[in-house]
Amino acid sequence: MERFVHGGNIYEDTPADGWLDFSANINPLGLPASAQRAIAAHIGDVIHYPDPAARGLRSALTAAFAVPQEAMVLGNGAAELFYLFFQTFRPRHTILPVPSFSEYERSALAVGSSVTYFQLDPHEGFRLDAGKLLAALPEQGCLVIGNPNNPTGTLLTRTGLLQLAAAAAAKKTWLLVDESFLDFLPDDAPYSLIDLAADTPYLFVIRSMTKFFALPGLRLGFGAASPEAVRAMERGKDVWNVNLLAQEAGVAALQDDGYARASRALVAEERRFLCGSLAGFPGVRVYPTQVNFLLLDIRGTGLSSAALTARMRREGVLIRDCGNYPGLDGRSYVRLAVRTHDENVELLERLETILV
Repeated sequence: MERFVHGGNIYEDTPADGWLDFSANINPLGLPASAQRAIAAHIGDVIHYPDPAARGLRSALTAAFAVPQEAMVLGNGAAELFYLFFQTFRPRHTILPVPSFSEYERSALAVGSSVTYFQLDPHEGFRLDAGKLLAALPEQGCLVIGNPNNPTGTLLTRTGLLQLAAAAAAKKTWLLVDESFLDFLPDDAPYSLIDLAADTPYLFVIRSMTKFFALPGLRLGFGAASPEAVRAMERGKDVWNVNLLAQEAGVAALQDDGYARASRALVAEERRFLCGSLAGFPGVRVYPTQVNFLLLDIRGTGLSSAALTARMRREGVLIRDCGNYPGLDGRSYVRLAVRTHDENVELLERLETILV
């Protein structure tokens, strides 16, 4: 199970003043005030079951992403939707470009799908070679793509993804695209397939709302696919899988344009600050990214990822040891979230005491 450990576990050996958590990729602005007000206004309504049709949330998602409601399935976070997909369609073979988010593999293994890794080359910035990947596509299987990919931050264009989708569909192979971090880009149109999923066979596109809207404790996500595929998934899920407060918070957050603009501006500014500052640390390589996390190769520091993570933990700072990511070497990579400026400065100060 150590292969499937995540960041964001703030509950073990918590220091008196709490953790400074850079291990989870959550919006540094925190929960939108609009969502907080919605939760407070509806707290008394938890005596009722949630709306099983989630009508208000579905309408807000259709307005935001141009996805027809009959092509939409809601989830208790994006992770639930990975499992729901595999439990519904049970592809015999799954191709995973690695390194990537561990729940892709875990959800495939849960239904007995055989998993094959497609190795991304660190010397090429973990760029995905679409030509080689096309040659590796199985018949009647599944290809899972994180776009942007976690932990590398790499992106595929909409055009490239459509080529993969067409090639996969010709082999009756599913393309599952996880767009959980696309909201952090100023413009996701050149990269997203969410608006095409309803009319594209063998395509399932997933979006998380927990990262961008800072709702990991409530859990909220949605997926888009053909209406036929959505009906199949709906038959296999809990009718009340999205709770009442998550529905109300989601509606409010989706309509909060000011929060979205401020979030993207802050993340872009602080990402530049962190990248520039970290590049000055001896032995540290920072991989370029457009989202709210950074992958660092620290082999030049002489410390392993486990050692650096442990020393930062003693400083009250959580970072993500990437030693359990297939596709990485097990000891040379860590991942950092982009936080507020004051938090980022504190991170750099504590790293400096160790690395400089």
